[in-house]
Amino acid sequence: MILNASGCLDALAAPEVARSLDAFVTKTVTPQPRQGNRPVRIAETEHGMLNSIGLENPGIEALVAEKLPRLVELGVPIWVSVGGFAATDFAELCAALDERDEVTAIELNLSCPNVDEAPESAAEIVVAARAETRKPLYAKLSPAAADVAEVARAVQAAGADGLSLVNTMRGLVLDTHSLEPTLGTETGGYSGPALKPIALAAVFRCYRATGMPIVGMGGITTGRDALEFLAAGASVVALGTVLFADPEAPARVQAELMTELSARGLDQPEDACGISHRAAATTVA
Repeated sequence: MILNASGCLDALAAPEVARSLDAFVTKTVTPQPRQGNRPVRIAETEHGMLNSIGLENPGIEALVAEKLPRLVELGVPIWVSVGGFAATDFAELCAALDERDEVTAIELNLSCPNVDEAPESAAEIVVAARAETRKPLYAKLSPAAADVAEVARAVQAAGADGLSLVNTMRGLVLDTHSLEPTLGTETGGYSGPALKPIALAAVFRCYRATGMPIVGMGGITTGRDALEFLAAGASVVALGTVLFADPEAPARVQAELMTELSARGLDQPEDACGISHRAAATTVA
């Protein structure tokens, strides 16, 4: 199963790409509209990109009234990514989405700017969200957390149904002529192939710590990358930065993944889920 990482695909502008996914994840929505950060917002690097969008979005009312009806026409399940600056924001958003049959799951963007990444703060948000919805809740965590496995255990105890791992890492790009920061906000979220080992480690540790369903993401560009995330413990994977350069990546990665599985005597993606942990246990034994 292949999803898009939130914010990496405009489904209404590229409907055929969205239809090639097993589920579409919206850009993060907040209670009120946000204009986002000042330009420059995106900067390419040798092995990825930095972004500083600032959660630009039309707000929950506009999403529900205007965008959801159009997204439903794509014919793929819809996950809504929600974000805010306090637990009450997340609760408000989940309450607004709870009765929407169009929404399959809700991703809690716990790695938003200004949201404390401590386990207790993450758990507080999940508790508030859980009280307002029966829909599956996936907690999206930052790889920069002091102990991502501890945060994962905290959100599991608070009522999260799964994890999305990982969001971006903070980085900086300098203009080579002026030697000043390229982005308008100076630093931004780094994504791309170089993030993969960090993301894999987070998936591996959180799966071992919780056994929860995990959406694995961070630097996936090939079917072999996807297989590694499944082996580390992901149930499904999400594509992010690669979609900007290769709109056909979902179909290509899926085909490559099936080839990689077959070469190892595995029939389905779920057969690979967590297999690296079983291999590690055998080695230790």
